[in-house]
Amino acid sequence: MNIRQSAFRLQRSAFCIIILLFFSNYSRAGIIRGRVANERGEALPFATLLIKGTTQGTTTNAAGQYSLELPDGAYTIVCQYMGYRKEEKPVTVAGAAVLTLDFQLQPLQLQIQEVVVKGGGEDPAYAIIREAIKKRPVYQQQVQEFTCNAYIKGMFKLRNVPDRFFGQKVDKQEMGVDSTGRGIVFLSESLTKISARRPDKIKLDVISSRQSGGGFGFSFPAYINFYDNNVSAVITQFSPRGYISPIADNALQYYKYRLEGVFYEDGRAVNKIQVIPRRRFEPLFSGHIFITDGDWRIHSTNLLLTRDYQLEIMDTLQIRQIHVPVDSAVWRTKDQVISLSMKQFGFDLVGSFVNVYSNYNLHPAFPPKYFDNIIMKYDTAFNKKSIHYWDSIRPVPLEKEELKDFHEKDSTAQARRDSLLSGRHIDSLRKHRPPVKLTHFFWGGVKHNYYFRRDTQLVHHHLAMRPLLTQLEYNTVEGLVLSVEPRLELDLPHDQELHIAPFLRYGFSNTHLNAWAEITWRQQARLHKRPGDNTWLLSGGKRIYQFNKQEPIDPLTNAVYTLLLKENYMKLYESRFANLAFRRQFESGAWAGIGFTYEDRIPVQNTSDFVIFKNSSKQFLPNHPYELADVPFTPHQALVMNLSFSFQPGQRFIQLPDRKIAIGSKYPRFDIAYSKGIQGWAGSDVDFDKWKAQVSDNMNFKLFGELRYRLAAGGFLNSNSVGLPDYQHFNGNQTFYNIKYLNSFQLAPYYKYSTIASFYTTLNLEHHFNGLLTNKIPLLNRLKWNLVAGTNAFYVNSDNNYVEVFAGLENIFKLVRVDVIAGYQSQDATRIGVRAGFGGLLGGAIFRRR
Repeated sequence: MNIRQSAFRLQRSAFCIIILLFFSNYSRAGIIRGRVANERGEALPFATLLIKGTTQGTTTNAAGQYSLELPDGAYTIVCQYMGYRKEEKPVTVAGAAVLTLDFQLQPLQLQIQEVVVKGGGEDPAYAIIREAIKKRPVYQQQVQEFTCNAYIKGMFKLRNVPDRFFGQKVDKQEMGVDSTGRGIVFLSESLTKISARRPDKIKLDVISSRQSGGGFGFSFPAYINFYDNNVSAVITQFSPRGYISPIADNALQYYKYRLEGVFYEDGRAVNKIQVIPRRRFEPLFSGHIFITDGDWRIHSTNLLLTRDYQLEIMDTLQIRQIHVPVDSAVWRTKDQVISLSMKQFGFDLVGSFVNVYSNYNLHPAFPPKYFDNIIMKYDTAFNKKSIHYWDSIRPVPLEKEELKDFHEKDSTAQARRDSLLSGRHIDSLRKHRPPVKLTHFFWGGVKHNYYFRRDTQLVHHHLAMRPLLTQLEYNTVEGLVLSVEPRLELDLPHDQELHIAPFLRYGFSNTHLNAWAEITWRQQARLHKRPGDNTWLLSGGKRIYQFNKQEPIDPLTNAVYTLLLKENYMKLYESRFANLAFRRQFESGAWAGIGFTYEDRIPVQNTSDFVIFKNSSKQFLPNHPYELADVPFTPHQALVMNLSFSFQPGQRFIQLPDRKIAIGSKYPRFDIAYSKGIQGWAGSDVDFDKWKAQVSDNMNFKLFGELRYRLAAGGFLNSNSVGLPDYQHFNGNQTFYNIKYLNSFQLAPYYKYSTIASFYTTLNLEHHFNGLLTNKIPLLNRLKWNLVAGTNAFYVNSDNNYVEVFAGLENIFKLVRVDVIAGYQSQDATRIGVRAGFGGLLGGAIFRRR
């Protein structure tokens, strides 16, 4: 599109808008309201109402109420509900009148005399399903591109809240519920334009969105397509394998079917088929699917997921869809309602997401390069819409409790915003700060906020100190260690932050006081007009390091093994150091960094042999890594420059009015690092050049599980003078506990394979079966403990190489993972060991955050 065409289109659009605004002042719209009920007068929630001949319409709320705004004219309103006979009523709108049009739908009279199975033969449903399976790829690929609008209303409501949660009192008022534990805790609505092109292009334009009490709301449509073999049901993190569609190519292996009857709609026969999982603990639906006769397309669905069929966290997830004709050959989803329930730890939660699709355009003629890396874009005024606007576009009337929730929480939020900058509010914040108690210094930690006003913003600085008791450590070099770690966070003008963190560490056995400080300055800054974040780090002082600065063993684990088992794995040295580093975080998610570190490295020795359980058969090892006994470590100085770069091609984004947020890519992440030991400067004794490159990715194969890997290579281009801390160390593990799964070797000694070779390569690979195989093993399928297997390996040369293979179970109590590992090295006997750590639904999230 050239500039002249763009200008013409803008002029034409502006002209059309002016004309529409002109006529809107003179045209009047009538409102049709009513209630949809069954033959007993009971409300039918989320019934579909359409203007005949179009996909325009509305949906009833949970109370069966609807509202439809139409310009003057004569219409036929079509009302339909799953399991009930469709009804049509004519209506004439004249003037700005409010008309009442109720519907009382009658249950469908299913014809069942033709579907009786005789002589133990196959149920007729199977023949219908086979035809639907044959047609599945036709309907899946029938529409190559389209646009439509999606109205989404999401709501979570608590029906019970415990008085205490993990020993802590639950503040029900803060949660937004009443004294009985009931109330809405999340409510949002949005209008999003969907643009899609097969096979995987999508763009979402969020026209408007709001959340009760303020916020972005929920604007991503849950577009569930049962024409796909594998169906992603809303939250893929809770169901990474997806679920098998009732009309998938292999569905007959997983489901049984029963034809419950046939009804006729607009002269078309529709088959109601019960969907029955053949086996428990498979990712399967149950419920009903309605298939039209002859063309074998989906008419509607009412399908359910439960915990017995690999649903995690939630107890039930119900998906109801109504499909309607868009033209003579194409049907699309009109309404979709997702209902869920969950009872955990005394919390009783229910929720629903209502999706209403309208304004389908099957021939949008997208311009070139329309689909780019912006997946979702928010309009600049998406959260500034008036109540009148929402009342005019909302296809599903709000219920009384939803109206109340919006009104009360929005009013409260507005009042809070209005008073946010007032002197009274700031004085109130200062007055109601929790007092600092002496016990907080030892347990719980110290936290203190300082509030003040800057221009039109409320600003606060934050002072915190970690509790002393949780900072206690023990190792054979320092003995009992006490650390004091305060931290001051300053909120500076122009989107800047300054963090100041001094550290004090005292070893009671070696009587060494180590003190250092870190100053971190973060700022949002543009580079060639592209936004991003700059981070400067300045640190210096005297501190203690592990020889492997990736810290393969944490202080708590080391203390437990030292005190209880008389095994001292942590190897340390002291350093007087100074460090200056800069890191640029790009909007794309890529980052680049450069840093200079100067160290005056000092050897330290064991000074304590205290243990809780005496064991004369064991002796503490020297502080020098015993595997590198022939590599001396004497006092020396080192000046090292570090360069690093990380990027992931194909990154996709959410475009907000003021910034972009990276949300991931289907391609791997690449990391490159280079370190230079600079000899002669500031007395530096080291002289080396070290490089490393790696690629990592998570690959989801749905039903077949998820593969995660990390492949790296590196080496020394120059190793003239390499200090022991500058060696290439591999993260070993000689304890029972491990969490660095994709960056460690679970049975390898900590320093045995450290090297200054010119080349090495490593591989960490693990496959998470996510229920595959274990769903067929009794007890494991009920517990939802999942299989994980993989290998870790590195190769330097024929004398320095290592391979281990492992298999284990994860998702134990949703948190724990246990592996059995066999490790092989060409010059050693095979090792067998067991390791435990975090893994599974919740444990995996903890692991990824680390």
